[in-house]
Amino acid sequence: MDNALLTETDLVREAQSGDVHALGLLLATHQADMLAVAYSILGYRPDAEDAVQEAVLIVLRRIGDLRDPAALRPWLRAIVRSACLMQVRGTKPIPVEKVETLLLSRVDRDPEGLLNRYALRDWVWHALDELSPRLRLVTLLRYFTDITSYEHIAQVCDVPVGTVRSRLSQARAKLSEALLATAGLPHGDMTVPIERRRRQAEETMRAARDGAFGQALSDLCLPEVEITTMKGARTKGVDYLLGAMNRDLAIGVRQRVADVVIGRDVVIWENRLISPPDDPFHCPPTVVWVNHLVKDRVHKIRLFHPRPRRDVPQAE
Repeated sequence: MDNALLTETDLVREAQSGDVHALGLLLATHQADMLAVAYSILGYRPDAEDAVQEAVLIVLRRIGDLRDPAALRPWLRAIVRSACLMQVRGTKPIPVEKVETLLLSRVDRDPEGLLNRYALRDWVWHALDELSPRLRLVTLLRYFTDITSYEHIAQVCDVPVGTVRSRLSQARAKLSEALLATAGLPHGDMTVPIERRRRQAEETMRAARDGAFGQALSDLCLPEVEITTMKGARTKGVDYLLGAMNRDLAIGVRQRVADVVIGRDVVIWENRLISPPDDPFHCPPTVVWVNHLVKDRVHKIRLFHPRPRRDVPQAE
């Protein structure tokens, strides 16, 4: 059906079914209203535009959560208000689930949910590829992994928190602009490269359990691969990875691939850590491998725990 003939409610339903052009039209139509909300809270300054760009990226991931298609406008305004409060507080993101919960209904706990099921994923990945490597990395970490806080992103990227804020601001502006400009264009199917990278991650973890980790790492990495450990130390070659994995396996720790996020020059593995049965809180729940690529081989790996051990009380 011609999008020009659809009502806004129809467009929402089309967008929730994966119609990229429909979602692009909705975002373009409501952009001025979203800006007005941000200006009313933050004033006429760059922070307001930054908040709207943050809101756009949230909408891309959460459009499937809108229970009532007729409630699009208040839902968008609520998300913008949440993004503005994040700017004011400068702390952890406010969970979208807590924003006007009558309008939201989580139907899928997978953080990439809609993007992995519909053409929206290909639209977003096409726009991400237009970013520079530095901007693309902070965007992938912030929006598609468990490494969401500025502090953690700074540690993974080995840059100050202020640099992370600056790069995310630039990335949001460029990405928002690219998404709106390319909504009506065809985008390549990302299914094959995503499945290939996930299969590679799973085969590498399986090789570790089967005693063939060394060969798997040789196939995956360049000989002088640079490894940055959990504590930030750097080493060359795969010996550190081999030793660490063997020690974990010896005490009963296992890694299972939970998610794989890909960019043009980076592949991020989010692995679930399974502690030994007799010591269920031995290790943190997850470990992230940030694999930087050169000609399809890994030349640099950053290992990181986005969350602490589960038995350690955390401050509210």
